[in-house]
Amino acid sequence: MKTPLNKVRGLGSAKEGVVHFWHQRVTAVALVPLVLWFLWMVPTQVGADYSAVREWIASPLTAIPLLLFIAVAFYHMKLGLQTVIEDYIPGHGQKIVLLMLSTFFSYGLAAASAFAVLQISLG
Repeated sequence: MKTPLNKVRGLGSAKEGVVHFWHQRVTAVALVPLVLWFLWMVPTQVGADYSAVREWIASPLTAIPLLLFIAVAFYHMKLGLQTVIEDYIPGHGQKIVLLMLSTFFSYGLAAASAFAVLQISLG
């Protein structure tokens, strides 16, 4: 004897929507001070020569927030792209391919950006 509940058990929500929602909100809140810092600090380097900017990035007071900004911004971008793809791409195969490409793109840009900052700050 099977009840309607027994037929659908295990076929419901993947229980990932709430985690995704909270990750988007937490990264958005974390980006507020990081973007404000970035918008306040970067214009101070306009017109500075290469060695001055390199010295500025090499400072731990700059490199650490810059790395945090990169990590949080690209993760937030990945989450946003995932939401757009899941909501607006109709084909399942297309959706999987685009989700993979957007993940590779987001993490690849984050890695390249972090590598650049680390290479400058560590010499």
